[in-house]
Amino acid sequence: MATNELNPLYRTLVGFDRIANLMDQAARLDAAPGYPPFNIEQIGDDQFRIELAVAGFGQDDLTIEFKQNSLIVTGQRKQPETQRNFLHRGIAERSFERRFGLADHVRVGGAKLENGLLTIDLVRELPEILKPRKIEINNTVAQKPKAKVVEAAANDETEAA
Repeated sequence: MATNELNPLYRTLVGFDRIANLMDQAARLDAAPGYPPFNIEQIGDDQFRIELAVAGFGQDDLTIEFKQNSLIVTGQRKQPETQRNFLHRGIAERSFERRFGLADHVRVGGAKLENGLLTIDLVRELPEILKPRKIEINNTVAQKPKAKVVEAAANDETEAA
């Protein structure tokens, strides 16, 4: 989806720039290459897991960064010291950068690399003010506060004189 396809939205929706920018960003991410392959799994109501197939990458070759509601996973292979002579090369060990857009209040819970899979755990933590809460209904009739009579100090001074 190109930006000019969203021009009517920009003209008619005031204050929704962030939503339009997220839609632009999602359209660009869809056009990204499919390497490395990944899974996104919902584990619980507020828990998610991203698994990336990063065969051939070690822990020192991978970087995970969280910036402005984006999770950026980068893989940079170091050149081997010895030249290898492959008869068939089916494991892609090329460098990559994979971006994931995260919702507000989602944080990275941890990451591990095991058997060629990079697993990143995500947790959504809503602030107390955004969590649903039950409001008690009070059945007693509210009484009107009694009005206080405030006498002017000027009246007291004129009477005293």
